[in-house]
Amino acid sequence: MKIGGYLCTGCGIGDRLDVKSLESVAVREGRIGFCKTHDFLCSQAGVDMINADLNAEGDDKVSKLVIMACSRRAKTEAFNFGATPTSRVNLREGVIWIRPEGAENDETTQEMAADYIRMGCAEVKAMHQADPSGEQGKNNHIMVVGGGVTGMTAALEASKAGYYASIIEKSDHLGGVMGQLHKRQPQRSPYQQPQDTGVDALIAAVEADDKITVYLNSTVASTSGAPGRFSVVIASSVGAGSQVEFGAIVQASGFKPYDANNLPEFSYGKSPNVVTQLELEAMAKAAGDGPIKRADGKTVENVVFVQCAGQRSEKEGHLSWCSGHCCGTSIKQAMYFKDANPEVETTILFDDLRTPGAGGENFYRSAQDKMVTFRKGKVSTVDANGNDLKVNFKDMILDQDDAINADLVVLATGMVPNSGVNIETMNDKDEETGEVKVPVESILNLKYRQGPDVPQLVNGFTDSHFICFPYETRRTGIYTAGPVRRPMDAGQAQTDAMGAVMKAIQAIENSAIGRAAHPRSGDLSFPTFRKEGCTQCKRCTVECPFGAINEDEKGYPQYNEARCRRCGTCMGACPVQVISFKNYSIETVGAQLKAVDVPDEFQEKPRILVLACENDAYPALDMAAMKRNESSAFIRVIPVRCLGSTNTIWIKDALGNGYDGVVMMGCKKGVDYQCHFVKGSEMAHVRMAKIGDTLSTMNLESDRVAVHEVAITDINRAPKLLDEMVEVINRVGLSPFKF
Repeated sequence: MKIGGYLCTGCGIGDRLDVKSLESVAVREGRIGFCKTHDFLCSQAGVDMINADLNAEGDDKVSKLVIMACSRRAKTEAFNFGATPTSRVNLREGVIWIRPEGAENDETTQEMAADYIRMGCAEVKAMHQADPSGEQGKNNHIMVVGGGVTGMTAALEASKAGYYASIIEKSDHLGGVMGQLHKRQPQRSPYQQPQDTGVDALIAAVEADDKITVYLNSTVASTSGAPGRFSVVIASSVGAGSQVEFGAIVQASGFKPYDANNLPEFSYGKSPNVVTQLELEAMAKAAGDGPIKRADGKTVENVVFVQCAGQRSEKEGHLSWCSGHCCGTSIKQAMYFKDANPEVETTILFDDLRTPGAGGENFYRSAQDKMVTFRKGKVSTVDANGNDLKVNFKDMILDQDDAINADLVVLATGMVPNSGVNIETMNDKDEETGEVKVPVESILNLKYRQGPDVPQLVNGFTDSHFICFPYETRRTGIYTAGPVRRPMDAGQAQTDAMGAVMKAIQAIENSAIGRAAHPRSGDLSFPTFRKEGCTQCKRCTVECPFGAINEDEKGYPQYNEARCRRCGTCMGACPVQVISFKNYSIETVGAQLKAVDVPDEFQEKPRILVLACENDAYPALDMAAMKRNESSAFIRVIPVRCLGSTNTIWIKDALGNGYDGVVMMGCKKGVDYQCHFVKGSEMAHVRMAKIGDTLSTMNLESDRVAVHEVAITDINRAPKLLDEMVEVINRVGLSPFKF
């Protein structure tokens, strides 16, 4: 295996560094085949030079590359050489842009560059070419669970892109909640009038599309497999089920309205004249464009809308979140009354009125023009005396109690997502019977070790992070859209469906050639393990955030590469270091940290290892370098796929080899996490909390290891965290392992 080194002298690298000396370091100390320089390595001429060596014949052919230029995050297209093992040495952002110019700094800056070149050469030697696993399969069929507007839109968009779709709908008709509505909020300019729901047109389009199959009265009995080869058993309530193969899944299972029976203070259930927004839609449908009548036949002349009924409240049994559509829905419903009879008194009592966007603002102003009354008030009770209602509230503007008599009261009760079984509650058992208490039916019935449905967030919506992996869930190849993902109105749900289908198509195409999903899209590597060294501790199966690892009949890990996101959390979890990827392993990182030239104690030059998450911390350091934020010359940064991939052996090796300190930088953890791999940062914090025992046995201070949460926006903070570790080393002294 011939290793070629390519050193760029552009972007000021050649002006700041002794290039000839670095070439010598690469060949003599890095022990690679050769090192070529180029004025602009990312130019077509530079890339052609590298490709010529890759395509050479015989002994001249290069099999591995060391690109010594800019950050691995820069020039990714120019330096994309497919599956060829490639190490990127960051001399621009990582060295010359963070070191001040001046003769007094030249020596340490040169040492820094030389270390990074040694590290890059060591890394590439431990890397191997990643090839597809052979488990690949391509299936252009997308399963859409749910036949509401979200599901139908997803199926139609898939068909437009040339893919097939099957809609699984548990009821006997398409349309979902939207099909129960009289009209919808306006979706086009001038955003002033409610408009037709469009459900009938969507149903007609679905039924006319030969790429779409509809299963009514059906549910998903079981889902197994992986992206590109999901095997689904569809159960029908009117006959035998069937088994169908799919390439990807879109879950559009929607929501159910919050149960207004939980609001006795509003007289729901006590009076037929207190209704929910959805119940009013049925009344409006029955009235057509005529006056809306109560259950007793009386035409409504005075209606009050109570916003945030049982939601945006921390009271037990209430919803803590805003359901997104309710303010616009109440405005629309107030117009039902005003359009039939402008003399009807319509009052919307709100705490905060939310109508985001130009469309929402215009719709709100249109309601004002129709003399809909908006009052900022907090409703306490609704008194029912026969058919007469009195709404008691506190006027938040006048700061006084008030009341309104009404013929009809409409409660904006919000939405509860149809997310299925929450894995967090699967261990809840009945104290008497010992049976697991699962309050809801599963949506997908996944045959995964980690649970039958996609994981949920704190409010029960499916976990699909809007920053880190939009639409994607923690189950690769399964995407959620619409109100099951987050609270939203119908317009947003249809846009959501389009995004989810795009992700599903990407999953189908990636799985066909063995590539990873976001955020490492394009990565062909997948985890393997040495069976003879495995202790069957099950930490890898438990800690995998994505359900990619099961266990075989003997209890050994059983990897499913198409489900794997390539985060390396399993590698970090393994106590015996037997898990690895061909292009990322215990060896690739271990070789880098050992390749650094650690000065002895007499030179008084500390060495501090930084393990930085490639998704947030490493970009933050890069951007800090772009601003020319200075960092210590004693820092050596190694980007890692996720802080969760950090194995404690790296920390032990670094400290044992004379490093004076270790800084770990991962993403924000917790409920509002920003970790692209969900729990990687959290796992790293848990592991490092136990590193104190190791430091104690080595007679080292606990301050020598620090773990930080770093966001991609922490451009100024990230370098300061490194400076803090330099100050710690100055205080506690150099490592005794240098002696």
